[in-house]
Amino acid sequence: MRRQDTSGRAYDLVLYGATGFTGTLTAVYLAEHAPKDCRWALAGRNLAKLEQLRDRLAEIDPACAELPLLRADSGDPGALRALAADTRVLATTVGPYLLHGEPLVAACAAAGTDYLDLCGEPEFVDRMYVRHDAAARASGARLVHASGFDSVPHDLGVHYTVGLLPEGVPLRIDGFVRTNATFSGGTLSSSLTAVSRPVAMARAARARRRVEPRPAGRAVRAPFGAPVKSAETGTWGVPLPTLDPQVVARSAAALDRYGPDFRYRHYAGVRRLPIAVGGALGMGALCALAQLPPARRWLSGRLEPGDGPGPERRARSWFTVRFVASGGGERVITEVSGGDPGYDETAKMLAESALSLAFDDLPETAGQVTTAVAMGDALTTRLQKAGLTFRVVQER
Repeated sequence: MRRQDTSGRAYDLVLYGATGFTGTLTAVYLAEHAPKDCRWALAGRNLAKLEQLRDRLAEIDPACAELPLLRADSGDPGALRALAADTRVLATTVGPYLLHGEPLVAACAAAGTDYLDLCGEPEFVDRMYVRHDAAARASGARLVHASGFDSVPHDLGVHYTVGLLPEGVPLRIDGFVRTNATFSGGTLSSSLTAVSRPVAMARAARARRRVEPRPAGRAVRAPFGAPVKSAETGTWGVPLPTLDPQVVARSAAALDRYGPDFRYRHYAGVRRLPIAVGGALGMGALCALAQLPPARRWLSGRLEPGDGPGPERRARSWFTVRFVASGGGERVITEVSGGDPGYDETAKMLAESALSLAFDDLPETAGQVTTAVAMGDALTTRLQKAGLTFRVVQER
């Protein structure tokens, strides 16, 4: 690794896709919380919409009236290379990432620019590792996918929990997610794209396994288990086929603190068995329908990109993730919780991740890395100050 000197670049942080639903929320958060000396800019393909957003941000902070606006289309690799070369950190909300994401990853990897996204698409993350991890390691760029609700609460929650358990022993952790939130058109589009490609997803995972080093002398597993009844959380655990357990396992593989034999399982926590069964059947039906192009188009049309829950609905939304952990004869239950997970809290997580990469004293890492590996305790502290809760529920 040879990190490039990016201190002389025009910007500390560029937010790409700033006028989308989550991008706008992230821009508002930065207008309210970015340090006064932070040199940041808004980027996207539509200059008129960027100007409208800047006017809105100026009502929050008059200094935002001077925010630079950078036009770049996701289909223009040259514009994306120029964008990456001008900033130290680039955060993007432009998905589905399988369709639009790779040119920006490539540009950041080549330029030594730290990259963040909100991707929950396993195939995309695996392909980006195979194609761009080596270039990012050579340039010193940190490529951090899944920097929102996918997968920050789970990755940092496990990292927080591991720190409460003995060192040098096998560790077992189960995560149980609960939320009442809804989703936007962009999230629906990304999810349908991901689940409609099971064969391609499996190929990408195999390609990654062929080239990714395994931790020497240590075992790390994130199995897709059977449903379980959790007495500790009072819920039925329905296995979640998301990116989150893969991210946790990658953190565990990179960090010796996770012990010689680490296992993580990831569940939706459901109070009543009939709801758990119905949810599992509904998920299976959605995945099956997504394989059929007409059905996928119909489902995608239920919400347009840019549509999402309004402020009142988001204000009623919440999430909790409880972690039931054991190791070395000790047992601990922890919890990460917050408000609306998919949008308000995701915007907060993405913005604080970008600010952490730009300004915090962090470990020397490069290549495709997780939030726990790249930022760890620094990001946890930022999110706690920003209102997310990391707490011990029970310890013995």
